[in-house]
Amino acid sequence: MTASNETRPRRSVLYMPAANARALEKAKTIPADALIFDLEDAVAPDAKETARAQAAAAAASGEYGKREVTIRCNGLDTPWGADDLAAAAEASPAAVVIPKVDSVEQLAAISDRLTAAGADDSVKIWAMIETPTAIFDVREIAAVERVAVLVIGTNDLAKELRAALVPGRGPLLSHLSTALLAAREAGKAILDGVFNDISDQDGFVAECQQGATMGFDGKTLIHPSQVEVANEQWAPSADEVAFSRRVIDAFVEAEAEGKGVVTVDGKMVENLHVDNARRTLAMADAIAELT
Repeated sequence: MTASNETRPRRSVLYMPAANARALEKAKTIPADALIFDLEDAVAPDAKETARAQAAAAAASGEYGKREVTIRCNGLDTPWGADDLAAAAEASPAAVVIPKVDSVEQLAAISDRLTAAGADDSVKIWAMIETPTAIFDVREIAAVERVAVLVIGTNDLAKELRAALVPGRGPLLSHLSTALLAAREAGKAILDGVFNDISDQDGFVAECQQGATMGFDGKTLIHPSQVEVANEQWAPSADEVAFSRRVIDAFVEAEAEGKGVVTVDGKMVENLHVDNARRTLAMADAIAELT
């Protein structure tokens, strides 16, 4: 069974600098759900061509198992963006990750270039939401057919807003919620932004818990040491899986008896809770298929 875009696990999505051949090799052994081979922020200008070639070769290699492999390209407003897209189209990753998406027109230009370079419709776009304009236009961005995932760029968004990056992310919460609403309206996945302080394990755990509670599908990561925590925080617990099975069993029995509402573990259960339970089980099954 193949997971849909909605239930495909993206608990941990790790940026890997594509100029670093050793990092690309190491990524084959890291238990991240998805990888972003980065040609943008993590790569110096004089290493862009090397990074592009290495990312394309890695994405085309088929050596990353069940990990979802993507390439973050430079923007079309840079000297490297057009060549990045052409190379990505030939390599055929699961998606191209596009920084600083501000408009539907920008996404149309990206899609047209991918198609012209030979990419079929299976090569999706992950749109990075990291500017005030993107927040204002996020409903239209999320609705673009080729966009499969929204990726929050919290560092750039905070910079644009002149907001502080503080524990709890109070200055950003309303903007994160707006992007979540747009993703859910469009039926698309959405990833939380990175956590910068690799040494602050408690802070990272807290931010993962916040993101999972808000409804994000997973978190973008900057270091392999963050992967296992993200995987744990975004996976249904054994108790949640067991409760979901009880909910579905009880509701099926209640329906057979002509009842529309049932109580499980002292909690009222109706159709919406059954839908949640089915999604929990589908995600648990999809995660199990990765191992």
